[in-house]
Amino acid sequence: MQELKVPSVGESIVEVEIGAWLKKEGEAFGADEPLVELITDKATLELPAPFAGTLKKILKAQGETARVGEAIALLEEGKVEAQVQAPTRAPKEASPEPLAMPAAERLMREAGVSPEEVVGTGLGGRILKEDVERHLEARKAPPMPEPAPPPSPQAPADKPWRVDEVVPMTPLRRRIAERLLQARQTTAMLTTFNEADMSAVIALRRELGEVFQKKHGVKLGFMSFFVKAVVQALKEIPELNAEIRDNAIVYHRYYDIGIAVGGGEGLVVPVLRDADRLSFAEIEKQIADFAERARARKLKPEELMGGTFTITNGGIYGSLNSTPLLNPPQVGILGMHAIQERPVAREGQVVIRPMMYLALSYDHRIVDGREAVTFLRRVKELIENPARLLLEV
Repeated sequence: MQELKVPSVGESIVEVEIGAWLKKEGEAFGADEPLVELITDKATLELPAPFAGTLKKILKAQGETARVGEAIALLEEGKVEAQVQAPTRAPKEASPEPLAMPAAERLMREAGVSPEEVVGTGLGGRILKEDVERHLEARKAPPMPEPAPPPSPQAPADKPWRVDEVVPMTPLRRRIAERLLQARQTTAMLTTFNEADMSAVIALRRELGEVFQKKHGVKLGFMSFFVKAVVQALKEIPELNAEIRDNAIVYHRYYDIGIAVGGGEGLVVPVLRDADRLSFAEIEKQIADFAERARARKLKPEELMGGTFTITNGGIYGSLNSTPLLNPPQVGILGMHAIQERPVAREGQVVIRPMMYLALSYDHRIVDGREAVTFLRRVKELIENPARLLLEV
C-alpha cells in the first residue's frame, strides 16, 4: 500500500483544496491516469496516478484542505487490464474545442446523462462539472406536491416564476473573490484614464496581418502591440514594475507581463516571462497557447506566478470602460477596452477615428499620479505610432 501525497504545485503554495475525485474507492486506474483535482488560488489541476493500480481508500474528501506533502489517499500497485488503462474520456470530436470539461464528462458518464440534456455555462457554452451537478439535483427533485404550498416571499402563489436559484460558489471562484477583496483592502488603489487612436495599428494589421499569419502560423493581434508598449513604458517608469516587500520597495529589472485570459470558471493570469526579449510572433503564440490551455484547465501553477505587471482586455467582452483591480503584489494593471468609432478633433477638424479607452490602476503607496499619468500617456503614444515600438523612441 502506498500513499498518494499532494505534490509541490508552486513555490508560494503550501495548501490545496481537494476537488472532485475522478476515481472511486476500489476502482482501478492506469499509470498517469488522473485521480483527483487539486484546487489552488491560481488554478485547478489534475493529479495523475504514479503507477497502475487500485484506489483503496480516500483520506481527504472533496472540499477538504491538505498541505503539500500530506497523504490524501492510499493506493495499491498492481497490473490493470488494458481496458482500464485505456483513457476513459469520450473520443475527441472534430470540433476544435471540447463540448464538456473532463470532470463534467466523467460525471455525465457515471450518471448516464447525455451532453444534450445539460445546459453549459462555461466559455463558448461548454459544460462544466457544476452544470452537471445542477442538472442531477434538478432531476432528483420531487414533483411539486398538490395542493400547492402556501405562497412565500420568493415565490408568490400568483407569480410562480419569481424564484431564486442558489448555486454554491466553486472553490476557484471563492479564491478569485478572496484575491479581489485582498486587492481592495491592502492597496491604495487609484485609476487614471486615457484613450488611444487605434488607426495606425489597425492599418498595420490590415497591411501585414496575412503575411504575418502565413509566416508565423498565428494571427497578429492587438495584445502584442500593447505588451511591447507596456514594456517600453515600464523601462521609463520603473515605479510601475515594482512591489512593496516588508518595508522596502523592490524594483524588478525584468519584465514578466501577466495576461488575463478567460478560463472555465473565471479569469486567470498566465505570465509572459521576459516579455522584453520576445518578438511579436512569440508573444502572440504564447498568448494563444495560454488561452487554449486556460479553457481546458491545463495551465501549470508556475505559469500563473511571479508577474511584475498585468494587462487585461475587457474589450473582447464588449466593455467600453472599466476600473481594473490590481493583482497583488503588483502595483500596476492596464485595462484595454472595446474599439469604438468616435468623433475626435484633428488639426481643427472633426473626424471619425477608431478609439479605445485605456485605464491604468496603480498602487498610490509607491506610484504617484505623475508617474501613472506619464506611463499611460507613453503607452498611448506608442500605440498611436507603432513605428516607435520598433525603434524604441
